[in-house]
Amino acid sequence: MITLVRRPTPSKFWSWTTPLIAVVATMIAGGILFALLGKNPIEAIRTIFWDPLFGPNADYFRGQLLVKAGPLILIACGLAVGFRAGIWNIGAEGQYIMGALAGASLALAVYPAESALLFPAMVVLGALGGFLWAMIPAVLKVLFGTSEILVSLMLVYVAQFLLAYMAFGPLKNPEGMGFPGSRNLQQYPSAFNADLIEGSGAHWGVLAALGAVLFVYVLMQRHIAGFRIRVAGEAPRAARFAGVVPARLVMFCLGLSGALAGLAGLFEVSGPSGQITDGFNAGYGFTAIIVAFLGRLHPVGILLAGLLMALTYIGGDMAQLMLSLPSAAIQVFQGMLLFFLLGFDLLTNYRIRIGGKRT
Repeated sequence: MITLVRRPTPSKFWSWTTPLIAVVATMIAGGILFALLGKNPIEAIRTIFWDPLFGPNADYFRGQLLVKAGPLILIACGLAVGFRAGIWNIGAEGQYIMGALAGASLALAVYPAESALLFPAMVVLGALGGFLWAMIPAVLKVLFGTSEILVSLMLVYVAQFLLAYMAFGPLKNPEGMGFPGSRNLQQYPSAFNADLIEGSGAHWGVLAALGAVLFVYVLMQRHIAGFRIRVAGEAPRAARFAGVVPARLVMFCLGLSGALAGLAGLFEVSGPSGQITDGFNAGYGFTAIIVAFLGRLHPVGILLAGLLMALTYIGGDMAQLMLSLPSAAIQVFQGMLLFFLLGFDLLTNYRIRIGGKRT
């Protein structure tokens, strides 16, 4: 019989080292996968991890690194707060969509009005859209004890259907010759989230992501609320004696993660994406879960993990283009990272016992 036995004191060294080991293991397993597909594994790994930073046209791809990392970091910071408290928001993808819809709807409703207040108002509505969508599982959990995991995840599909309806219906560009999709906000100066420095990839969403890293660090490391969140996740019964009100904690954690996911959606639709389409959601909400755990639920770790995952996005696109790798292979490669991370985490916190129970 094979059983898992919790280690009394898991090694802190291995706890912080396993993300690096998981990355190396992903490279090795990914190389084997690419070799089975008939591709040069060394060339494929180099294309994914090296060429976007130091290869031809690296100046452009470095800017794209910030574009891809911004929403991942922003969403993951919010998720990490809830995960530390044992509150599992798996529906950030839906909150990301609702934030984009809320903010873009305002811009499209007043088009072609020009005002310096339009973009700030879109930002507020984007955060509010994500917040309200996250409040659905929060309220249901507080009032009826439902699982926030299932409710938040199911709401992703509702948000996706709503996104398609808006792209084909109310928000469809009246000048788009019948094609689905809204007007392009990149062509609407008051609503466009442009690069703060031309060609750098650093728009307001990137600054918001850095702000989220700082905010979550202060919250979790320097504020009594962060202490209560950590206690709630590590010792729920003791948390009650520390003044934690479970209902408030659920509402706060889900609300914060929803608002940050909504902001990510707003900054994306008003910037790099530019318009509402039925394929607007790019999986950032789900990938951010990997980023949160790869970064050890610590804001600085999330910052580094977000950049790494963004690198796999950009490098994966390059590998598809230059090496004709199928997109499914790149998605499997990215999924391996979470697989190995969880596997090594398991071995860090548990040891494997083979045989019967000891008496």
